[in-house]
Amino acid sequence: MIGFLVAGLVIGALARLIKPGKQNLSVWMTLGLGLVGSLIGGTIAWLIGTGSIWELDFLGFVLSVVAAVLLIGVAEGASSRS
Repeated sequence: MIGFLVAGLVIGALARLIKPGKQNLSVWMTLGLGLVGSLIGGTIAWLIGTGSIWELDFLGFVLSVVAAVLLIGVAEGASSRS
């Protein structure tokens, strides 16, 4: 469980570094979006057949970061509208 949280934080931080511009997201939001991105990327990698959703291989990691970048973009768009 702790490893899953650390992976989510790392994935969220990488996604924030990749996404251009300044993001007004808290550490908790980064962690949450990283965790959700990790689940999405792991699920897609599992559906492709590269491994288990709970074992983050290279393709799953890349897909997780891409999903987290997209989620950060969505979160920014939602927060800027309100």
